[in-house]
Amino acid sequence: MPDVVPEALARLERVEPVLCAFHEVYSSFAPVDPSLPLAGMPIAVKRGERRSHREALTALGCVPIGLTTTPDGSTPWQTWGRNSRGLTRNPWNLSRTPGGSSAGSAVAVAAGIVPLATGVDGAGSIRVPAAWCGVLGLKTTSSERAAIGVFTRDPSLLAIYTGTSEVSSPTAVWSADLGFAEVDDEQARIARRAAEALRPQHVDLALTDPAGDWFANRCGPNPVLDELFETTDLLLTPTTPGPPHGHDGPGARINTSLTWAFNLSGHPAISIPAGFDSEGLPVGLQAVARHGREADLIAAARAVLTSSAVEVAPWPP
Repeated sequence: MPDVVPEALARLERVEPVLCAFHEVYSSFAPVDPSLPLAGMPIAVKRGERRSHREALTALGCVPIGLTTTPDGSTPWQTWGRNSRGLTRNPWNLSRTPGGSSAGSAVAVAAGIVPLATGVDGAGSIRVPAAWCGVLGLKTTSSERAAIGVFTRDPSLLAIYTGTSEVSSPTAVWSADLGFAEVDDEQARIARRAAEALRPQHVDLALTDPAGDWFANRCGPNPVLDELFETTDLLLTPTTPGPPHGHDGPGARINTSLTWAFNLSGHPAISIPAGFDSEGLPVGLQAVARHGREADLIAAARAVLTSSAVEVAPWPP
């Protein structure tokens, strides 16, 4: 077993009693070919996700150390995750949710247990917890509403995960609300400041609120987005309309209002750490790209995370 795996397990043992990010922790590990690109890297796996996704990462040399928490039959959806020890908690403020449904995976990366964790994004289920936990969260191109992806702090790991060697310099446009969402001024301001690393042009985008299509299970091309991506590489928005809420739920707010349109259209998207709000809670910048252009999302993450305008700090502070 590689040395870094015991380090991850030791870190997990220290923080898990408080954060409750893991549904199950493994006690035995298969040997790893040291020639593989991610040989010996400990990862966390979202409980219930596709087996093929986990196998693709183990083929790169990753070592799964456990299954992360998600909502279950005993968990009101507002709390997003729990295990036998209690609710899954946001590392930056234990009274707040990490978001979901890939709750434990986001927390495992944010808390420094593992450098990479898997997720499934059904309506923002990777991007929302990535934003609220202050990590990168990538949703890949998909012809289905639910897309696979990962959490990490390191854009170079995204490049290995996607098999991307291209270095791109994408053009970008900015929309604070997609033309319909109600977004807190502070979320929009912090995300817009981070977006400056990509020098976006403002666009008067007017998407239709996707709620109707979502609940009618209508997926497919979005003519407005298709036209937009004829002239730009990236669409930038805040990831969420507001900060992480308490464990009692968000009330009437739709926290996926800025993310779920891209599950319906299948576009790849990423949440990038944009800084912190006035309460010290992470804020995310969302970037959306053309189908199959994950390389542009990775380029966006690199540009933002190396910008002097963005305050990026790992947990604990």
